[in-house]
Amino acid sequence: MDGLAPDDPGWIGSYRLLGRLGEGGMGRVYLARSDRGRTVAVKVVQEQLARKPDFRRRFAQEVKAAQRVGGEWTAPVLDADTEAATPWVATGYVAGPSLAEVVEKQYGPLPPKSVRALAVGLVRALQAIHAAGLVHRDLKPSNVLVTIDGPRVIDFGIARALDPAMQSADGITMTGVVVGSPGFMSPEQVRGERVTYASDVFCLGAVLAYTASGRLPFGTGEGGIHSLLYRIASEEPDLTGVPEPWDRLIGWCLTKDPAQRPTLDALLAHIESMEDDGDSGRAWLPGEVLAELGRHAVQLLNSEDPQSHALAGQAPAAGQTHAPSGGQAHVRSDGQAYAPPGGEAHAPVQGFGPPVSYSPSPPPWQSPPPGSVQLGSPPPGSLPPSPHYFSPRPPARAARGLGTGLAVLLGLYTLPLLLRGAVLGEAYLRLDAQDGEAAPDVIQDFDVLTFATDASQLMESVVGLALMIVWPIWFQRMRNNADAFAPVRLRFAPGMAAGAWFIPVVNLFMPKQMSNDIWTATAGRARGAGRPLLHIWWWCWIVYIAAYANDTFSDWYGTDTVTDAMSDIIDGQIAAFAGVVSAVVALFFVRRLTSMQQARIEEGRTPGSS
Repeated sequence: MDGLAPDDPGWIGSYRLLGRLGEGGMGRVYLARSDRGRTVAVKVVQEQLARKPDFRRRFAQEVKAAQRVGGEWTAPVLDADTEAATPWVATGYVAGPSLAEVVEKQYGPLPPKSVRALAVGLVRALQAIHAAGLVHRDLKPSNVLVTIDGPRVIDFGIARALDPAMQSADGITMTGVVVGSPGFMSPEQVRGERVTYASDVFCLGAVLAYTASGRLPFGTGEGGIHSLLYRIASEEPDLTGVPEPWDRLIGWCLTKDPAQRPTLDALLAHIESMEDDGDSGRAWLPGEVLAELGRHAVQLLNSEDPQSHALAGQAPAAGQTHAPSGGQAHVRSDGQAYAPPGGEAHAPVQGFGPPVSYSPSPPPWQSPPPGSVQLGSPPPGSLPPSPHYFSPRPPARAARGLGTGLAVLLGLYTLPLLLRGAVLGEAYLRLDAQDGEAAPDVIQDFDVLTFATDASQLMESVVGLALMIVWPIWFQRMRNNADAFAPVRLRFAPGMAAGAWFIPVVNLFMPKQMSNDIWTATAGRARGAGRPLLHIWWWCWIVYIAAYANDTFSDWYGTDTVTDAMSDIIDGQIAAFAGVVSAVVALFFVRRLTSMQQARIEEGRTPGSS
């Protein structure tokens, strides 16, 4: 960790900065402490990226999604302000070096026991990230932090926000810009193709090869970045130095075709089946690395708040609103302003506050208003908190009772439909024996059949009204739970989950799109998980709506002739049959989706689940 520079702020949000942890293509990372004493890592976006509205939007979406990533193998996202003049995000600080430091500077290639533990932790971290609907896109040794109890993955979702920021106005990636880390990129990233979860599996294979051998599987960029990218896209990896059987497993991950790479579940099962050399009860890291982790922890405990920023962070006393000539105003703990010895003082960077409008140059945070006094970043409580772009999503709520009630109503709905179908069938048989031009009331028991038809329709309307009330409530619950499972991945606002069913024309396509999103978020993947049931239910619903609309405008006993009555009866029987099939399929759909969400909720409540 490096100390703070003169142009660094003293505070970001409610976090006091202690030092710099690093700097990358997206911005600077600071070590900080919250007002409650928790140590965090605060990543601050570069100013040129902060000026891009599209980047801000994507950054807000990815931070929002990253907050929902659970599991013990990632650094949690604790706080963020994506609308500040300089956006930032705070994550839990992981007290340990990066995997790159361990392999390159401290120890070298890790033994198979350590590689196995690392692989299990990384797979579980990716499972948690993918379950939130995110693709990491930049899994590399410097984004894997090493701790005593296992690895931790950081910066998930950030590369996705950064990707569009590297494009020109016409959408083409700018010349010389590579989104990702050369040496740990997948072939589809190199070729600019669509990046899926399988891309992270390829990057995982490259990280494991580096950990086991100390070498990059496709070489370094010494011969030029283009030759490295060509080897990633076209040549087989060099796994020299990777011990068996890790060479075969890593080669499986490094398959060029994304469809041929293993899934995370298959990969985890394969890794856990490998021999652990009987060391399951011992530390997963070599002794030299553990010693370095201990020194790192001691250094963290001894970290103190920088004196310059402790002074700069004090609020000025009443009446102290001007700076001494020749420099910026500083404030001592007694509230008196002073000019530091040795010449002009350096003021911390401005702009970690409320949203500002975009302007080409200079940005507002680089040009403070004339006559204003820059006293550094204020301590918590001296200014009202800056607004956050998002608010935390409520947790998923169980819907088993609601789903059971809806399933019962769907079952009851089939009874009046079956009754109406039987009544119409009897009326059709009696009408068929009459002259086609005669009036329908010539048949025997005409009044009884008329009453039975009206009674079945009334029963259908009563149960249908109950369904119209319960169904949107259940669907709204499913939508809210899906948003908790995979935030910002649902295409329509929460209110549309119930309202779209009652909007003409819209209700013929929008609920299906929401259902697709809900099913994907619940299942955690875009395919499988019984998805054909979803499509069958929807098309049965569409057919029933069409048949019901065709049967609504007339009743068989109100027609002028037997021929017209028989035609209406046929339409009514088609609608009744379509309704029965639609209700039965909908019942299975409701039970299936409710049970899938209940399983996700119970899995999240299980201690240690990922």
